[in-house]
Amino acid sequence: MDYHVIIVGGSYAGLSAGLQLARARRRVLVIDAAERRNRFAETSHGFLGQDGRSPADIADEAREQLLAYPTVEWLADTAIDAGQDAEGFWLSTRGGQRHRAQRLILATGVVDELPEVEGLAARWGKSVFHCPYCHGYELAGGPIGVLATSELSMHQALMLPDWGPTTLFINDAFAPDAEQLASLERRGVRVEREPVRRIAGDKAEVILADGRAIAVEGLFVVPRTRMASPLAGLLGCEFEEGPLGVFIKTDATRETSVPGVFACGDAAAAFSSVAIAVGDGAKTGAGTHRSLIFGLAPV
Repeated sequence: MDYHVIIVGGSYAGLSAGLQLARARRRVLVIDAAERRNRFAETSHGFLGQDGRSPADIADEAREQLLAYPTVEWLADTAIDAGQDAEGFWLSTRGGQRHRAQRLILATGVVDELPEVEGLAARWGKSVFHCPYCHGYELAGGPIGVLATSELSMHQALMLPDWGPTTLFINDAFAPDAEQLASLERRGVRVEREPVRRIAGDKAEVILADGRAIAVEGLFVVPRTRMASPLAGLLGCEFEEGPLGVFIKTDATRETSVPGVFACGDAAAAFSSVAIAVGDGAKTGAGTHRSLIFGLAPV
């Protein structure tokens, strides 16, 4: 057997899981495709001890610390196939390598699917965001927009007035009922029904179909998400339907429905952040280690 554990995904959750296993002196391989979900953002916030740092710097430092342990190896590649046989798990990569392990950890993440509004994707992570706790404070109390994608956008619209005067751009995504409109009014949220044509400007100037332009310091949107990797499906893992998309179903130890396969981070959570992903990874690494000692739970 090549490794005790292969971790697919070397972002915050995968790195944190790896650290627990490395400190237990287990042989670990991390396979990473270098596509962190927050690679578009310049700074990361809300993670104790790392607030305001570059997401890349946080990940790079964590990787350096992990690779200081002699039982850990790193492979810059994309895992494309995986399976199980009588001897354990196997995994193959786009680069043509094939490795085996007693356990797998899927920290494969998700992909955000943004609305098809001109100029939106180019500003993702810069002046277009999804998490108020991650980016709201830096808007310094300036005007904020919420671009509706569904009724879920009500949640953002009702939260964001704590960070600045807020406008909800309905954009034909849903029709607020009387109760919802009353809730928005109580929170001081302005409702704009004119469809959005495009996003322009250095920050996020919302250009409406009637030609009006409404400048905001930041624009928030609730994207749909999809799995960034097919591995969970190929292995037969069960999924749960979340408000934004499916995620991998796990138990309290973060083991999936497939014994010996664990999952953590954004791929295994309805909602997440850097801080949550790190904690989730630590829990997953410990759960995986315990399974190596005490065996797999009965199905």
